[in-house]
Amino acid sequence: MAQEIIFDILHEYDTREVGIVLPATLRFGEDTVTLKAKVDTGSTFCVFERIHGERLGFDIESGTQMQISTATGSFLTYGHTVNLSVLGIETESIVYFAAEESFLSQRSRKKRMAQSCKTRFD
Repeated sequence: MAQEIIFDILHEYDTREVGIVLPATLRFGEDTVTLKAKVDTGSTFCVFERIHGERLGFDIESGTQMQISTATGSFLTYGHTVNLSVLGIETESIVYFAAEESFLSQRSRKKRMAQSCKTRFD
């Protein structure tokens, strides 16, 4: 017997983006930040750029310190509780904000370098 799954929201991915990118909203008190979030299905933590936490009014370094390691290196973050909303689903979550302002540019360079090396040596 065939089963049918019905969803309330249909989201079409931008095929020009690398990976899964979804619209997300972070809320703390009266402050809200809307952004595009890249989804990493293998990640344990939600990590955002420092600027997003600052726009929510956080003193970033007052959060729970966490050193996060990836295949391309590690970086320092600080955790804060926010309301996180993605595609109409909202939950209270501890998310982490990168300590360094240049978090994405450093990680993007490393990732591009790793991809370049992989491509050359495959």
